[in-house]
Amino acid sequence: MALLVAGALFMEILDATIIVPAIPAIADSFGVAPVDVNLAISAYLVTVAVLIPASGWIADRFGIRPVFLASIVVFTIASVGCALSASLPMLVGMRVLQGVGGAMMVPVGRLAVLRYSAKSDLVRVIALLTWPALVAPVVAPVLGGAIATLGSWQWIFFVNIPIGLVGFLVALKLIRGGPAPSTQPFDGRGLLLLGTGIAAALIALEHIRVTGTDWTLVVSGVLAAVGLLGLGVWHLRRTASPLVELAVLRVRTLRITVSGGSLYRMVITGVPFLLPLLFQLEFGWSAFHAGLMVAALFIGNLTIKPITTPLMRRFGIKRVLLVNAVLSVGWFGVLALLQPQTPAAVIAAVLYVSGALRSIGFTAYNSLAFADVDGADLTHANTLNAAVQELAGGLGIAVAALLVTVLGSYPLAFVALGGLLTLTLVETLRLPGSAGAHVSGRR
Repeated sequence: MALLVAGALFMEILDATIIVPAIPAIADSFGVAPVDVNLAISAYLVTVAVLIPASGWIADRFGIRPVFLASIVVFTIASVGCALSASLPMLVGMRVLQGVGGAMMVPVGRLAVLRYSAKSDLVRVIALLTWPALVAPVVAPVLGGAIATLGSWQWIFFVNIPIGLVGFLVALKLIRGGPAPSTQPFDGRGLLLLGTGIAAALIALEHIRVTGTDWTLVVSGVLAAVGLLGLGVWHLRRTASPLVELAVLRVRTLRITVSGGSLYRMVITGVPFLLPLLFQLEFGWSAFHAGLMVAALFIGNLTIKPITTPLMRRFGIKRVLLVNAVLSVGWFGVLALLQPQTPAAVIAAVLYVSGALRSIGFTAYNSLAFADVDGADLTHANTLNAAVQELAGGLGIAVAALLVTVLGSYPLAFVALGGLLTLTLVETLRLPGSAGAHVSGRR
């Protein structure tokens, strides 16, 4: 079940970013400007972000199994619609439909895994659920560029069809979970405030560019997001049946994951965004050469994965997070030292280690998130964590672009990201040494 949901997450993240290298081909096909095609990217990301807060209520109301199966069907059919689109408006509409499927598919699938996994298996399960978030953003630019170059942009969406069919058949056998015995009323006001707030934030952040940022739009969007999300929190704390129960944050391990873990995700998301720009704009490499080198991150992510669970069992989650944070901060300094004359083998080794550290930290935070959450709180904790992580991912790219723009230097941007990462140590130090011990299996 964990592998199935991991595959769904990989497909969702891949679809969010794989379209980027094909933008010129899509624009040429529809006879529009390349910048207009960005609407198809934004439509998908915003739809996913807006609907994620409702995923927990929908899963409880209609059942995990039917919602997950329906989401795969919707996502696959929308992928066919994207591939067959004859105009940009049609593509945007299909991307919105894809977003509806994606918003339900991963959070609901993750909820199934968390609900039906024993605490002792949670670390191993989370390790399986983590790799797509680390691998997909690195693989997508290379894969998207290859498909657009060797074939046609339609194949970016056609490849989802066999994946969706296999996923549906496997889900029929593996996924279980019916409607909850009693479901609270739907909090429409909460969804409106949270959804529009998250959408405003992502739209604003997406418009932060290394060059040519529309700061009026960005500032307006950020102010709107802060206001809407602030009202959303105020509403959730006062309504009798909130869409997301903020009281789950009383669980210290979840609270630290939502705060420190989101900051960690924000920082590490900026790395695969900055590296291709550094290699192409500063080192003078081709897009293909840059993509191949960034793949070293992907290799580091995957090859370290088998030992992340033994590390947490041997040393405990708190110690792993502390040591990983210190090493990661130092490694941002190493990234800042890379120069065009640095041997390719050395650059690949540096990126490999960076990928390994990303994988360890991300897996540790995700293992900690639900270590002490049980029963009815699991739905709210999963929904809240998913929404915050979605925002953190968008914020990471925006912050990285902002740092390069303001500091005028990629090395300084890496140093600044390392500085932000040190803030995660504050929360981690507050964890008890035994945090998540019953999940990691450490004695």
